[in-house]
Amino acid sequence: MAGIDRVVTHGTFELDGGSWEVDNNIWLVGADGDVVVVDAAHDAGPIIDAVRGRNVVAVVCTHGHNDHVTVAPQLGEALDAPVLLHPADEVLWRMTHPGKEFRALQDGEVLNVAGTELRAIHTPGHSPGSTCLHAPELGAVFSGDTLFQGGPGATGRSYSDFPTILASISERLGKLPGDTVVYTGHGDTTTIGGELVHYDEWVVRGH
Repeated sequence: MAGIDRVVTHGTFELDGGSWEVDNNIWLVGADGDVVVVDAAHDAGPIIDAVRGRNVVAVVCTHGHNDHVTVAPQLGEALDAPVLLHPADEVLWRMTHPGKEFRALQDGEVLNVAGTELRAIHTPGHSPGSTCLHAPELGAVFSGDTLFQGGPGATGRSYSDFPTILASISERLGKLPGDTVVYTGHGDTTTIGGELVHYDEWVVRGH
């Protein structure tokens, strides 16, 4: 059975001419032999250290914002692993890595690591290609910036849309068991049920 480890790195998120200091969660899902890296934020060193020489099945980027793909090509090369991203976020990827390629991550695609399945769930809204990874056997979903403790990810910038993220959360993530632990792109973990109980409040809030 795979385990879950977290690495936190610090850097900047940049979009629409703005820049914000952020701490990002990078999640490693795996066991002694194999591991999947979820997101590639800011600094490759701590991520490579946490891999501890294991075989990296993939470096999965939950979306294309620069703070989640900062070192993705570097990690792919250093760890001899494919970099996966939903193709709808190619425009965002190119802002950070204009000359680098990634492999398309499709909705419903399943990655196998240490006997555990990770299934891609396309959840647009925060970005067009935002994708969560659901690990049923671990009772976990890796949500990127789609869902946080406290509600949906931000949608006030280019290539994002609030009604779309609401639909993704209610129609896609909302179908997961309520006790599923949400491993977020920033901040603390939460649960699907603990967040969805506030859904109507998000609708009224309007962002």
